[in-house]
Amino acid sequence: MIYTYDYNSPLGKITMASEGEMLSGLWFEGQKYFADTIKSESEKKLLPVFDETIKWLDIYFGGKEPNFTPKISITGTPFKKAVAKIMLTIPYGKTMTYGEIAQKIAKQKGIEKMSAQAVGGAVGHNSISIIIPCHRVVGKNGSLTGYAGGIDRKIELLKLEKADMTNLFIPKKGTAL
Repeated sequence: MIYTYDYNSPLGKITMASEGEMLSGLWFEGQKYFADTIKSESEKKLLPVFDETIKWLDIYFGGKEPNFTPKISITGTPFKKAVAKIMLTIPYGKTMTYGEIAQKIAKQKGIEKMSAQAVGGAVGHNSISIIIPCHRVVGKNGSLTGYAGGIDRKIELLKLEKADMTNLFIPKKGTAL
């Protein structure tokens, strides 16, 4: 059984999902990939993992860096899991490029190169948005692309973290807007 619980954030409703004692999903309402992840047989219920996640979200949206991570279940291919683990290392208020993540994956695999575009696909399918901070991932030269919750929310999350926005920009064209 999948359990869900809704949290009202300053940036809109967030739905949490769990299949047990670990958080398996956290999405803004209307976020890309959201509808495919929650099955119709889900039940709305407050669980201890949701209490912990609510505490994390309250601290985060209060403009502070949480000093813990709720219990999460990273799902997907080994590649998607590796990308998620790297995203978890991006410091609060900082950003990392898709290319930098690709370089880290290549180093882990002992290969010369890894596709930044492949990393973008894994980042875009992050089912625990905000906690696994995909909003901190930017394109080369500071291009603000590729946030499934929308570029406007990505900007607001980075502002909340007091990230240096001086070299970040919204591209005029592209596929990930």
